[in-house]
Amino acid sequence: MRVRIHRGAHEIGGSCVEVEAGGSRLVLDVGRPLSAAAGDVVPLPSVAGFVEADPSLAGIVISHAHQDHWGLVGQVPPGVPVFMGQATHAILAEAAFWSTGLVVSPAGFLQHRVPFEVGAFRVTPFLNDHSAFDAYSVLVECEGKSLFYTGDIRGHGRKSGIFEELLRKPPADVDVLLMEGTNIRPTSGGDANTEGHVSEAQLELACAKTFKATSGMVLVSFSAQNVDRLVTMYRAALRADRDLVVDLYTASIARATGNPNIPQPSTDWPRLHVFMPLRQRVQVKDAKEFARVKGVEPFRLYAEDLAANPAKFVTKFTPAERQRLATAGCLDGSHAGVVAVDRLPR
Repeated sequence: MRVRIHRGAHEIGGSCVEVEAGGSRLVLDVGRPLSAAAGDVVPLPSVAGFVEADPSLAGIVISHAHQDHWGLVGQVPPGVPVFMGQATHAILAEAAFWSTGLVVSPAGFLQHRVPFEVGAFRVTPFLNDHSAFDAYSVLVECEGKSLFYTGDIRGHGRKSGIFEELLRKPPADVDVLLMEGTNIRPTSGGDANTEGHVSEAQLELACAKTFKATSGMVLVSFSAQNVDRLVTMYRAALRADRDLVVDLYTASIARATGNPNIPQPSTDWPRLHVFMPLRQRVQVKDAKEFARVKGVEPFRLYAEDLAANPAKFVTKFTPAERQRLATAGCLDGSHAGVVAVDRLPR
């Protein structure tokens, strides 16, 4: 077995690893570098089969739905088989309408600890704890050798139990470990950096405290695709006896997970509502995708609803919508606490 790291060893993101054995090749992730600006043309890594068909390229495995791991897949010839998690597929397809995503027909779906064969390889996915929902590590085996590629992995999120399971039952006799190292910190002056990570559970308690101490509406900002953070904000809102209000994009991603345990617009989640930013309303109108709005109409709130009782709500917002909420009177006579919770360390 031979392994080539095309990108990701000297930068954060843009991950792409090629594995060759038994006359087959497998690519793990084809990410867009985080350093690339919007509109930049980023060439594909130099992989045989990425420009012209090559029968030895058995397929591509996408570990999760962050663009620095899948962002260049759309440039790969359509005949190359692509494997990813089922929820990852649905999330990327939904994101393709709202912002940046991927519409592809996967050759197969990754399932936790369920091995499958592709070319000469035996691939076993391991579900991860990560800010991206439905993220995986993968074990690649061929010719008596094995490679374990962690992808992005952490142990302080809502799925910390799955990380503990990996520690208790790791893949056996791994020859090579390729591990994400975004937050491995060097020692300084002989003393280790003791700064700890904040877990999602700790963040929930901290936010609930802030929500309770805020007299008016609370505004929060976080990625629509950070499903763990959505759960944290919902639970924190309930602790403060408030309702959570999200935009249509966030609500759509929550539904795309296919997991009924994720807060989403439905009668099962009566304290979650949808407020549509102007930009999203225009986007739906221009695309004539009115079914997207109809699906959340029973759970939709308008600016006047929020203004009637602002202290009841924790509202996900964008900077443009903050001004719109202020103009509508949602922030009048109260202190609006802006909690920036966009991202925790991996």
